[in-house]
Parts: sequence; structure tokens; C-alpha cells
Amino acid sequence: MSQGDLKRFALFGELSQDERETLYEEMERVEVDPGDALFREAEEANSLVLVVHGRVRLESNRAGALGAVGPGAALGAVSLVAVGPREASAFAETKCRLLVLRRSAFRRLVEDAPRAACRLAEAIASDVAGLLRSGLEPLLRNPVDRS
Repeated sequence: MSQGDLKRFALFGELSQDERETLYEEMERVEVDPGDALFREAEEANSLVLVVHGRVRLESNRAGALGAVGPGAALGAVSLVAVGPREASAFAETKCRLLVLRRSAFRRLVEDAPRAACRLAEAIASDVAGLLRSGLEPLLRNPVDRS
């Protein structure tokens, strides 16, 4: 795996080469086998997981199977800036190569490379805002009469 792998992730699209390099240096390179858990629902969410190669199945106790993601997927980005439990479990469907950025490493970046950390936090906030907007859109088209 190389620093160039980060270019494939939308979350890092607006970051400079230097910012991506700084973030990459803090990431763990992980390989998992089919069936291995990347993380489990209700565990403390404490890392961003990037799928570089392979397929990952997502599921939850409440909703069942949620689907699968492949290379380019970023899982758990919000966990870098907000404490809370995982909303779903993730299992390797195939052999996977992952990059993992732990919250503790992100906090080090806040101190040591604040520009890179801030740019990543902005990208995470932008993703969350997009999800909120898409969730609100149907409500705005069909407002509820509260009278």
C-alpha cells in the first residue's frame, strides 16, 4: 500500500499531496481474511477504516444486512471527531487490505499537523451535511401539517 492509495477516497479528494502524505503516515496498514470482523455494532467507534482492496459486508442487529462495499469505501469517519458506538458491524467478504486511522492518531495530528487534521475534519463535516440534506429533502418536499 502506498500514500497514493488515498487519492481513491472521496474523503481525501480536496486535500493536498502533503496533507494526504501526513495523514497516510499516521495510518495502520491492515490485512484481514474472509469472515474476519473489522468492527462490531455497539463497540466504541474509534477509527476510520478505508477499504483499499476487497469487499466488506455491513450488517446491523436492527436492520439486518445493509449491503457490501469495496475499494474506495470509507467507514466510520465520524468516529474521528465524535465519541459513540458503532451503528453496524463490518466483516470481510474477501481478503481485504485496509488503511486504519485511529482517533488517537487523529488527535496527535491535531497537535502536530493542524492543517491536515482540520482539512480532514472539514471533509467529514461536509459528508455528514450531505447525508443530512439528503435525509431532509423528502421532508421539505412533503412538509408535515403541525396545526
